[in-house]
Amino acid sequence: SHCIRLVLLDTTSVLGELGWKTYPINGWDAITEMDEHNRPIHTFQVCNVMEPNQNNWLRSNWISRQAAQKIYVELRFTLRDCNSIPWVSGTCKETFNLFYHETDEAHSVKFKPPQYTKIDTIAADESFTQMDLGDRILKLNTEVREVGPMTRKGFYLAFQDIGACIALVSVRVYYKKCPFTLRNLASFPDTVPRVDSSSLVEVRGACIDHAEERDTPKLFCGADGDWLVPLGKCVCSVGYEEIDGSCSACHPGFYKAYAGNIKCSKCPPHSFSYGEGAAICRCEKGFFRAEKDPPTMACTRPPSPPRNLMFNLNDTSLMLEWSPPSDTGGRRDLTYNVLCKRCGPEPDQCQLCEEDLRFLPRPLGLTNATVTILDFSAHANYTFEIESLNGVSDMSSFPRQVAIITVSTDQGGPSLVGALKKDWASPNSIAISWQQPEQTTLPILDYEIKYYEKEHEQLSYSSTRTKAPSVIISGLKPATWYVFSVRTRTPVGYSSYSHKYEYETTGDSSDIASDQGQVLVIVTAAVGGFTLLVILTLFLLITGRCQWYFKAKMTSEEKRRTNYQNGHVPFPGIKTYVDPDTYEDPTQAVHEFTKEIDPSRIRIERVIGAGEFGEVCSGRLRTPGKKEIAVAIKTLKGGYVERQRRDFLREASIMGQFDHPNIIRLEGVVTKSNKRISNSREIIFGEIRSVFCVCVSAGRPVMIVVEYMENGSLDSFLRQHDGHFTVIQLVGMLRGIASGMKYLSDMGYVHRDLAARNILVNSNLVCKVSDFGLSRVLEDDPEAAYTTTGGKIPIRWTAPEAISYRKFSSASDAWSYGIVMWEVMSYGERPYWEMSNQDVILSIEEGYRLPAPMGCPVALHQLMLHCWQKERSHRPKFTDVVSFLDKLIRNPSSLLPLVEDIQSLPESPGEEMDYPIFISIGDWLDSIKMSQYKSNFMAAGYNTLDSVARMSIEDVRRLGVELIGHQRRIISSVQTLRLQLLHEQEKGFHV
Repeated sequence: SHCIRLVLLDTTSVLGELGWKTYPINGWDAITEMDEHNRPIHTFQVCNVMEPNQNNWLRSNWISRQAAQKIYVELRFTLRDCNSIPWVSGTCKETFNLFYHETDEAHSVKFKPPQYTKIDTIAADESFTQMDLGDRILKLNTEVREVGPMTRKGFYLAFQDIGACIALVSVRVYYKKCPFTLRNLASFPDTVPRVDSSSLVEVRGACIDHAEERDTPKLFCGADGDWLVPLGKCVCSVGYEEIDGSCSACHPGFYKAYAGNIKCSKCPPHSFSYGEGAAICRCEKGFFRAEKDPPTMACTRPPSPPRNLMFNLNDTSLMLEWSPPSDTGGRRDLTYNVLCKRCGPEPDQCQLCEEDLRFLPRPLGLTNATVTILDFSAHANYTFEIESLNGVSDMSSFPRQVAIITVSTDQGGPSLVGALKKDWASPNSIAISWQQPEQTTLPILDYEIKYYEKEHEQLSYSSTRTKAPSVIISGLKPATWYVFSVRTRTPVGYSSYSHKYEYETTGDSSDIASDQGQVLVIVTAAVGGFTLLVILTLFLLITGRCQWYFKAKMTSEEKRRTNYQNGHVPFPGIKTYVDPDTYEDPTQAVHEFTKEIDPSRIRIERVIGAGEFGEVCSGRLRTPGKKEIAVAIKTLKGGYVERQRRDFLREASIMGQFDHPNIIRLEGVVTKSNKRISNSREIIFGEIRSVFCVCVSAGRPVMIVVEYMENGSLDSFLRQHDGHFTVIQLVGMLRGIASGMKYLSDMGYVHRDLAARNILVNSNLVCKVSDFGLSRVLEDDPEAAYTTTGGKIPIRWTAPEAISYRKFSSASDAWSYGIVMWEVMSYGERPYWEMSNQDVILSIEEGYRLPAPMGCPVALHQLMLHCWQKERSHRPKFTDVVSFLDKLIRNPSSLLPLVEDIQSLPESPGEEMDYPIFISIGDWLDSIKMSQYKSNFMAAGYNTLDSVARMSIEDVRRLGVELIGHQRRIISSVQTLRLQLLHEQEKGFHV
């Protein structure tokens, strides 16, 4: 907005006499004439050019300063050319002087020129001659002078004539203000600028009615009274939209749920708003909105009952199937509950089904329209109610929507056996018998006996069959409690298992002599097996391919149970990753995959950081017969909970399975300790010593010892050495990381948190992948963000399918590897800079990909873009990445073409893109519906499509494009333009 001028004095608008003072009396003459509109014209004239030493003064009346800090004095006057007057060459002047004097009040004391301060000497741009007078030509001069700073309440102006021929036609005095204005839905009051022309007055705006601050609205008042540099803005509040610079209430039938400069929206289906300014639309009767449903979502209702409910009964199972409801209520979160009742002959003789009835996959929260029931009883009537639910079912007061079916299992099915009893027991055997079922119409084919150790109920069980109602169970442990249950089998299927009975084997050895023959066979087999093992070991040692894994002592029964749990069958020559979570006890996995270290061989030197579980220290590890090495020691902090202990053990169990030069090496763990570290004086940090001692005394795992990486994490290392490495060195680092990831991928391990911060660098610039525990424990990661399925994931490094659906795979690790490449080539810059996590997700969905860092070779950026393919099956395998980087290292000339800005590739590596042809920038902007920015591009000097193709995201922002969605649309199209120019160079990713 332009400034406003507030006039303090204007002689042309004064109707009466001015009353200005002249000194001496015969100096300046006041002459008043009338113009054609009968308005007075006050002029002051002086022309004493014939006499020397003139000193004629004209003083104004007292002028009030008001709010002015700097005033402007505008003079309009005429001046006679001295050369046109004869005989005055020594006395005639062509200038006069302007003075002022500040006072707090008017006074009529005698005029004292020394008190006045000179403003300037005023000269005419044009002077008139005698000829001009004859032709009645008036050459009027206008001069403006600034005066300030003004500090008193008012001032006087004075004019000194020193021998000129002057006519002072008018005097106008004013000051400037930045006017009241409305900008970005905020009002700014009129403001007086500062005297200093280089200083701006910051003014904070006030949001207009029904608006609220998004960012603090500010304007700056410049010295000339113009508003400059608008910052921040207000947005219309909930229930109001912007119309012609003001916030107007949403009309009935419309709503606006969020503050912002967006329009009111029509109420979603099955909702309404009767009044103005609605923030949310209310649901119609019978329709609801769940707690987590956004206001933009339509109101929904509970589903109708399931349809076409039917059952299929076979020998051992009952399957129920149904069709989805005809009306889902308008929602997709449809689930089903199955309620089971067992009824007698009369309809009112129903009770809930027995607890050991099994539902596969479960009775509640089913997402598929089928369920299987096992272990049901024969000769029984079951009634099943299938209830359909969705997210608003709990909000409805209407009756439950169920489909009901009754199933009779009296088609000659087997009944339960009678009570079990123990006939006798020995250290290794138990004999039990039972009563035959009372109600059975079909022959019993056999009995199945299930038994297991009482202490290992959840691990595994064994079973055996017999045709008689008794059995002898052998191969048991002495003095051990076992749990037994029995069921029958008839031609139509199994009965349910009987009640559980517990019996204990004896602890004496009375039966050992009778088993000597069996023992002899076992001993003979053991000796033969041992001999064969020795021969095989010698053979493998000779061929140099023997690999030993030292494991904790495990009984044969424990080994069998462990293999059953892991579900992992080892094949010769192939090493695969075993998830420690398959072990009931995490300590068992630690003993199997790690090496125990005597704590007396460890010397802690200093604290180097803090990890997920406690302090991280550097130290030395002494191994008999080997050179002392530097190590990093992770400790478990005091006061840990059981979950932290499991996760601490889990990380060690994972690292212990890896053996690769680009994977951090686990030296061992400390999980057993009956004594403190031998040289305790070297643990100079009391806090660490206390933590360590507490953990050791508790007898629980306290340390994980890994190789020491001198240069720390890759991201901070690169930031500290910005620009210090050659491209070949950077590619070498990337090749090492890719090699480590290839090893992990070949083993079937998914990292989930691959980022430069989780890559460690040693003194030889070798990069090693680390931080395997964080793939499960990400809650303390500052880069993490919540997802709908629980836990946290690092949004900026994670593939889209992993963010949306938690689908982690080697392909999602490949996406993360592309981000790591970008971090390396940009020397540790933050991916996506200061964009919010939500903006990152939206940008990726719309096809935006990170631009090439400065000085990045085209080949490397193409590899990044292939890692960021939306379709995960199109991303390169780590085997291909390693091969590709090896080719670049062998052929450094392929790294010479550099990219300076953003570019993109087709969704599929082999897919060709059709490039639209634009004649002008206007055509291009029209095609992407951004024509409102044409003047912005032209004003900034973007006149050709070539110049546009070189734009970055920062260039787009500098044009004044503030909306993030518009920025993304423009920069995405810029990628296409750039591809149009570089198409001949871009042939895709080849190995």
